[in-house]
Amino acid sequence: MKAFTYERATSVEGAVTAAQAPGARFIAGGTNLLDLMKLEIETPTHLIDVGRLPMAEIVETPDGGLRIGASASNTAVASNATVRARYPVLSEAIVAGGSPQLRNKASVGGNLLQRTRCAYFYDTSKPCNKRAPGSGCGALEGLNRNAAIFGASHACIATHTSDMAVALAALGASVEVVGAGGTHSIPLLELHRLPGETPHIETHLAGGELITAVVLPPPPKGGQTYRKVRDRASYAGGLASVAVAGGQVALGMVAHKPWRAAEAEGALASGASPAEAIGKELAGASSLGRNDFKIPLVARLAAAAITEAKEQGQ
Repeated sequence: MKAFTYERATSVEGAVTAAQAPGARFIAGGTNLLDLMKLEIETPTHLIDVGRLPMAEIVETPDGGLRIGASASNTAVASNATVRARYPVLSEAIVAGGSPQLRNKASVGGNLLQRTRCAYFYDTSKPCNKRAPGSGCGALEGLNRNAAIFGASHACIATHTSDMAVALAALGASVEVVGAGGTHSIPLLELHRLPGETPHIETHLAGGELITAVVLPPPPKGGQTYRKVRDRASYAGGLASVAVAGGQVALGMVAHKPWRAAEAEGALASGASPAEAIGKELAGASSLGRNDFKIPLVARLAAAAITEAKEQGQ
């Protein structure tokens, strides 16, 4: 691990100011960043600890939604009574991701900003445009079993691994952000970028901007469920997941970002069966050989989840 300096922020404004310095990074739970620093994939020169800022409250909003502070732990969110009663898909998604120890430490803001688990990203001896822009994508002709089937480019076929973000995408969440220019809100679906020619630029956050909260609208009508498939029950990344909230559907581990299944939603609204609806979405999918299985897997997984949510809503 390369040497770095450290400070504990005492205010949001102070943290944002400190983050304007070159090489500065925020840290909260550190469950992803510290691992990457040990591998020298991430090499910040200055860490700003925001984990103790007063950003962990989970409170109802005047319109009947919910505001979740960015410093709240994943465990705190998943076990919150209001989340479990009104947004069960979010609780289920969080519990599906990581171990209890990681959920106890990981923050909401950090969960959204975690980086891919692509093996080529983690192996510094291999080319990776996300880790070293311009070096190439080793996964294209290599071990790409878990590669994206939506939104990929010749520069990167990695997937976003957050379970929580998939549920938030289905729920229509937004994130509150504070930066040098003040406070603003970003729809969660617009937070992450597709790879294009610049896969190393993963979000639409400006330099030094800090996520301070996630805001949920009132829960949609209908049932909610989260389903995930992985090779084994623990210590294994997901192969695919689906979050359903009423008529809203999002897919996980299939793209560079949480994938809102707009084609499937439109088909469902028009009276299509769950299988027909997800078939419409998957008509736009593409694979690379080793990840061909993901398309029929997502078809079965999503159809089952949509059916389950429909039955819950009756």
